[in-house]
This record gives sequence, structure tokens and C-alpha cells, in this order.
Amino acid sequence: MSKSTRPRPSGKRKSKVVKPLKPYPDFPLFPHATKRWAKKIKGRMVYFGSWDDPQAAVDKYMREKEDLYAGRVPRPVQADGFTLRDLVNRFLTSKRHLFDTREITARTFADYYACCERLVDHFGKDRLVDDLRAEDFEAYRGKLAKKYGPVSLGNEIQRIRVAFKFAYDAELIDRPMRFGPGFKRPSKKTLRKERAKNGVRMFEAEQIHKMLAVASPCLKAMILLGANAALGNTDLAALPTSALDLEGGWLTYARVKTGISRRVPLWPETVDALREVIANRPKAKDPVDKDLVFLTRFRTPWVKIETEEKDGQLQVRCDDAISKESAKLLATLKLKRRGLSFYALRHGFETVAGETKDQPAVDSIMGHSRDDMASTYRERIGDDRLRAVVDHVHAWLFARKAVQRG
Repeated sequence: MSKSTRPRPSGKRKSKVVKPLKPYPDFPLFPHATKRWAKKIKGRMVYFGSWDDPQAAVDKYMREKEDLYAGRVPRPVQADGFTLRDLVNRFLTSKRHLFDTREITARTFADYYACCERLVDHFGKDRLVDDLRAEDFEAYRGKLAKKYGPVSLGNEIQRIRVAFKFAYDAELIDRPMRFGPGFKRPSKKTLRKERAKNGVRMFEAEQIHKMLAVASPCLKAMILLGANAALGNTDLAALPTSALDLEGGWLTYARVKTGISRRVPLWPETVDALREVIANRPKAKDPVDKDLVFLTRFRTPWVKIETEEKDGQLQVRCDDAISKESAKLLATLKLKRRGLSFYALRHGFETVAGETKDQPAVDSIMGHSRDDMASTYRERIGDDRLRAVVDHVHAWLFARKAVQRG
């Protein structure tokens, strides 16, 4: 058979697929050649259903987009149930009541709120609590470990466990949450290694003097109270004038975090710094703060809870001006490093005061409680023992000046 007479293939040329138009201009999907509605999300093509039913496709997209944009695998549609949003709302409502009655601090409430916010962002607010599995928590721990150090990671895991325990105790879920063996706080060995890597978490006497030399009057008084009485950020922000006896040189003030009463002799340097602060204290912006010893230049507390309604949701955060200002001060003096913050003054007090070998007196000033029988039966610590402790710390801090005067 010649080339000219060879029969041609009888098949017909494949016709071009005609894609449908979008049902309306802002329809979020596009028609893919596979005859499905699709969208490229995080570099991956995702399909949501046939061209024949654009409404079903966009409904599926709206259900799954939160998970997809967060890099999560969307869960199948399930029957109505108790969602993660339900859990955190009930949990935070309970904690808000405790905050309103001063049973937990502003910082503690803000920490719980931020933890719940991160939890919902990761798993999705409509995720059913019954659908959470051990592998989900293990994967979440891995994500947290990339962002936080061992101490912060352990605190976050503990807060999550507290939230789910609340749900079980409040009969919101039928069984305790099974987190699996992979969702544990870092081991003590890991914490010890991290602490060794970061170095000593206390200020030496020379460093404290550098801070006092350039600090503002408010921050100077706070540093002295941290070194003298082991007060932390929240204690300082909530300190009322009624807690001070500047004539006698005493501080009588329960620790905000634990409610444990404290009685602390004040150094002359601390008394002088407090007198200056009180003499120049601005009028409080809110009358409820009028008795606070420390107010910012904006006439507000140095540590406070800030709330804001955004898109119908309550946004909560803790604004700690003490941490911010002390961090600036440390950076200026080139003392800033990981693990060294204003709170390190408490570490320093415990370390130096412990040299007196009167641990009950040290614990009393620190606001610590040891759950032993001796602590249960001990009703008070003599003023002479308390003064001996703070005098020892004073001698350590001001030894250089004493030598210079001599």
C-alpha cells in the first residue's frame, strides 16, 4: 500500500474543556481543568468539589480554610459536640472570676489567656475535644519546643493540662484527657542543663550598684526593694502605701502570688528611695490606684491587665512596664543576657540570705511556704532573725562602700 493510499486514523480530535465562569465576582475558588473547584493554599493545590455544585464547594472551603492556612489537615465533618472553643471559654470565665476576686494575679490570668489563644490557633476553635489524640498533643509539643526554652515549655504544658483537668472536674468532658507519653514537661536533667548554659541567674553586688547609679527614681526604689525584700514585679506593682512603715523601717505585705504574709526590715537606702518616690508620685489616673506606691508617668500601675474587644472577641494581655524598663536599663549597661531579668533580684536575695543558715527567716521574707509540719506549727519569726537576714544581704551589697568609708 502506497503512502498516499494509507488509511488515516478514524479517531476524533479531543475537544477543549470549557471551564465555567465563577458564580459571582468574589467567589474564592477557580475552575480547575479536572472539573473541580480549587484554590492554591500554601503552595499546594486543594480541591473542594465538582463544577456542578459551586455552593457545596465554597461551603467546604469555608469549613476547612482555617485548618489549611494554618498548615493543619482538616478534620472530617462531625456531629455537634463540645469544641475547643467551648472549653477555653468556660475555663477562662472561671479564671476571670478568680482574677476579679484577687485569688489569682493579673499575670497569671494573662498567661492562661495567651495559652488558650495559642491552643485554639493551633488546633482550630471548632475542633471537637473528643477528637484530640495523643499524637496531636505530641506534635503540638514539638512546635512549642521550637519556640520556647525548657522552663517556658514546661509552664505552657502545665497550663494546658490545667485547662483540660478543669473541663473534666467541671463535668464538661466525660473522661480525663489522655495526652500520651510524648506530652510531658522537660525533665529535671534538661532544666539543669539549660540553667547551666544560661549561667548564674542573679546580679552581683557591683552590677546592682551600676543599675542603681543610672536608674530612674521609681526603678531605683524597685531595685532596692528587690534586693532588700525580694519583691517581684507583681508585688511591686500592687504595693500599697499602707504596707510601709517608713518611720520604723518595716514592710508588712502579703505576697501577691501566694498570699503568704511577710514582714521585712527595710534598709536606710530603701527608705530614702521610697520617700522620694512617694513625694513625687503623680495623681492616679484611676481612683482605684490612688494608694499604690508606684505609678508610671502615664499615672497607671506598672503591671496591669489590658483588655480589648476585637471582632467580637475579648483580647487580654499583661503589660509589664517593670520588665520593659529594667530590660532597657540592662541593655544600656551591657548586662542583658538570657535568664537575667529584674526577677533575678529574688534569686540573688535567696542565694546571699541563705548564707545566714536561718532558712525559716529567709522563707518568711521570700514569701515561700514549705509544706512540712514545722512550717505548719510555726506562727511567727522574731524580728531579730528577720533583721539579721537583711543585714547580712546589706553587708554583701554595700561592703565596697563600707570599705571606702573606712
